[in-house]
Amino acid sequence: MVEKNYQLKTKERSDHRLKLNRQFNYIYKKGERVHTKFFNLFVIKSKYECYKIGFSVSKKEGKANKRNLLKRRLREVVRKNNLPKNYHNYILQARIDACTLSYQEIEKELTTLFAKVDYSKFN
Repeated sequence: MVEKNYQLKTKERSDHRLKLNRQFNYIYKKGERVHTKFFNLFVIKSKYECYKIGFSVSKKEGKANKRNLLKRRLREVVRKNNLPKNYHNYILQARIDACTLSYQEIEKELTTLFAKVDYSKFN
């Protein structure tokens, strides 16, 4: 199946986001989990020719301004480095103390996290 506007990669569009609770629950149940010290990544194969990604930060991390700052940084790192692959859906979940990381540390963690994913399991 082809989803509209899947080739435009200049910024993360709203059709690249996971929004519904049932989408998150499905990926949590059926997806493969890869982790580092500060982040969990859940991956599952998609039926569309684009990727979808959702970001999850727990309320244990702090108040809304800290959580939103972390989510903005995560989105920017994913967008700048073109980390997700097409035909896959992702949930990027922050673990405890992920808010204390700087932008460069987040970038390093996420590149190693996405490199750990074994895409041969999904073919």
